[in-house]
Amino acid sequence: MNEVREKQSNYRPLSSKKALQKTMGRYYALTNYHRYWGKIFRRPLAWVTSGAPVELLRAFNIHSAYPEQYAAIYSARNATVALCEVSEAAGYSQDLCSYARSNIGGVLRPDLAPLGGMPKPNLLVACNNICGTVLKWYEVLARHFKVPLLVLDTPFLPHEFTAQAKAYVLEQLISMANDLEKITGCPFDEKKLAAEMKRSREITSLWIETRQYCQNSPSPLNAPDLFINMAPIVVLRGSKAGIEYYRKLRDEVKQRAALAQGAIEDERIRLVWDNIAIWPQLFSFYKMFSEKGACFITDTYSGGWAVEHAPGTPMESLAATYTEIFLNRSPKYRANQLIKLIEDYKANGFVMHSNRSCKPYSLVQEVIRKEVMRETGVPGLMIEADMADPRAYAEEPVRNRVQAFLETFL
Repeated sequence: MNEVREKQSNYRPLSSKKALQKTMGRYYALTNYHRYWGKIFRRPLAWVTSGAPVELLRAFNIHSAYPEQYAAIYSARNATVALCEVSEAAGYSQDLCSYARSNIGGVLRPDLAPLGGMPKPNLLVACNNICGTVLKWYEVLARHFKVPLLVLDTPFLPHEFTAQAKAYVLEQLISMANDLEKITGCPFDEKKLAAEMKRSREITSLWIETRQYCQNSPSPLNAPDLFINMAPIVVLRGSKAGIEYYRKLRDEVKQRAALAQGAIEDERIRLVWDNIAIWPQLFSFYKMFSEKGACFITDTYSGGWAVEHAPGTPMESLAATYTEIFLNRSPKYRANQLIKLIEDYKANGFVMHSNRSCKPYSLVQEVIRKEVMRETGVPGLMIEADMADPRAYAEEPVRNRVQAFLETFL
């Protein structure tokens, strides 16, 4: 995500950008060269979904890599179409998630993938709290690489997190720990997991605090800042490197807020974003808004990692925290979440990305949009695109809808 270059002349760049590049560069170097050091230090490589309980893997000294993260990089580097065409030629429908298609394309043709693709995993870990596609996607990968696949099944929460749901997920986490003991040859150490959870909570707290400064007017950050700077909390949860980076980012954003320095010049319209970023058009898309004085002061996507860990033992906290992820909740819950963001951040409107690839995120958006507009009285725009595949993005219709939407604020 941090691979995207800033292309806006009226955009205020972050000084912490270099620290982000260094932090993520080291992570990608360690990941891509895992074959050279993994066996020496007895650290298996796991490919994991972004909603998987990575703290448990870290407690077993497992290094994690994220196909979704790499897929965003593929898109930012304009490689998605070629990789998707490879997977589509192999029989995978264009209606499937573009992250999955580009990842599978990179597996089949690593020579077409930025960074040389992803290194071969020793195991796979998937959690269906973000979507069901990951289950079949990771089954494909497990058959291809002939490696173990561990799955955490989190029940959908139509209402609150029940004791039964907690017990169901907790039992699976205990079973997963047993499987990891067999795979790694290392015993489960609850104290080590507690230490990982402590660092993960600190990173989360720093990310929450950083985002909250955007309640100031003008907002010190815009959506592209949030999307790019969420990378470490996705891949480095529980790490000292992640904590160090977010302290730097927090301090810079805090200073911006104190000095009333906005992310864009002359902020006049405050908006909330819903859904995953449109990676191929990240800065060009948001430029249509920023050049009119519209700033995306917060969003639901990067906010998915701005949730405090649930109380309890380390395992109980993992069970609750990873089951209660907002994409695993009802449309009513998500509508209330968006309403609260609009109220807390004093937003004038919101924009929803109807994401062709992410069905769980997108299918109920129209229901949510109508309820949010009714409850808040602010306008909401729906944009149709795809998070990674540029073939689903139509420049002129999108521009026309954005211009018409922004005219409502004049």
